[in-house]
Amino acid sequence: MKLLFVVYFLVGCMTPLSAQQREVIRVGSKVFTESVILGEIAVGVLRDAGYPSEHQDQLGGTRIVFNALQAGAIDVYAEYTGTLIEEILAELNLESDAEIPAALAERGILMTRPLGFSNGYAIGVRGSVADSLGLATISDLRDHPELRYGFGNEFMDRGDGWPSLQRRYDLPTGNVRGVDHDLGYRALGAGDIDAIDVYTTDAEIEYYGLRLLDDDLSHFTTYNAVLLYRADLEERAPGAAAALRRLEGSMDERRIGRLNGRVKIDGETERAVASDFLHDALGIDAQVMAEGLGSRLWLRTKEHLFLVVVSMTMGTLVAIPLGVIAFKVPGAGQAILAIVGMIQTIPALALLVFMIPLFGIFAPSAIAALFLYSLLPIVRNTHAGLAGISPSIEESIEALDLSPGVRLMQVELPLASRSIMAGVKTATVINIGFATLGALIGAGGYGQPILTGIRLDDFGLILEGAVPAAVLALLAQIVFGFAERVVVPRGLRLKRAA
Repeated sequence: MKLLFVVYFLVGCMTPLSAQQREVIRVGSKVFTESVILGEIAVGVLRDAGYPSEHQDQLGGTRIVFNALQAGAIDVYAEYTGTLIEEILAELNLESDAEIPAALAERGILMTRPLGFSNGYAIGVRGSVADSLGLATISDLRDHPELRYGFGNEFMDRGDGWPSLQRRYDLPTGNVRGVDHDLGYRALGAGDIDAIDVYTTDAEIEYYGLRLLDDDLSHFTTYNAVLLYRADLEERAPGAAAALRRLEGSMDERRIGRLNGRVKIDGETERAVASDFLHDALGIDAQVMAEGLGSRLWLRTKEHLFLVVVSMTMGTLVAIPLGVIAFKVPGAGQAILAIVGMIQTIPALALLVFMIPLFGIFAPSAIAALFLYSLLPIVRNTHAGLAGISPSIEESIEALDLSPGVRLMQVELPLASRSIMAGVKTATVINIGFATLGALIGAGGYGQPILTGIRLDDFGLILEGAVPAAVLALLAQIVFGFAERVVVPRGLRLKRAA
């Protein structure tokens, strides 16, 4: 009961963070800098129009963010017409941007007119490589199978990405690997790869001196930037769509490229550059509140604790009974141990994505994935603790002629408590680490600064998430050390000390 009270208290303290999502207009963004900047700009025009808004940034790739919009987890996000035609609405075989609005309307989504710039795909190579090999077009790559490609993970699977590009140009496939888009630039700069996919407004193109190869077979389409928003937004906030439409035609490639560069190269925040754009282009004075390290850490700690405490409470309440069943019913025990063991082998990121169709993005999916990951250590240790009770003690228990329930609760579980506590402690430490992945779907926590640090090549931000996560794991082990004094019978603790 005490444990449940603690959980309910933490949930009560943290729920307002999630509850606010239902009361404000939620703007989403993908996990790249330009999308985050456009998200901040959209928030600025909405707030200027009097609508409380918040930015759920870096939610993942195209499919995750678009599905979140369809499901109502977010209300607005910036997309590109080429992506809509070639990826999201690919099954409709649309032939032009003019056909997109009707197709989206059938899905309950509306679209602004273009924001004024196109950000398409291109293939970039190091300038020295282009000069030495005489590379000018994508077709030229065909004659150089020795070149090493590092394409963004999303580009590797998109309908308009590597598979179709390779087929159209008949490119060699021997030296191709997927890599995070931002890490790809660093690998290119270090000489580890020779060519990558780029967004044509990326500031790194100039910074790394890349040569963009001519798309001589016209594989890539036009990627005009637009804002997508839910059709019901016009009913819930009648003036919000009009506020978003103020951004139509407001920026060009050069301007958005400068904004990207100020963030990626100069180290400014997306919120600051968005504020400057709103002031210069639309005359909107958007106040930029600088968050201190302390306030950021406190917010991320609450979010991280919420994920871990709720998932571990659920996991403990389910896993211990499963461990008991696995011991008491040998036939079912093999199946239970096999299932929880199989779950543990699923890569954490894949398990997180599997939860999205069931629970949507944000904390629920992260909690569900962490709950599943917590099962194996607790189930296995509960089973092992009960199986480890010595035969002589079992005979003594039999002689007492206790009912099964009393025998389990008052004798067997206390005897197995040290093993069970070890399982709970192991699961907790694992979940503290895995919870950082929750940032990929907007669940927050210490993964948020890590994700941002990777995107911006900011080692300090990575440490801002990694160090507190490590400290929290250490504190968890200390707390469990004290908890063991309460849960484990004194005789068992003395026996271990001896």
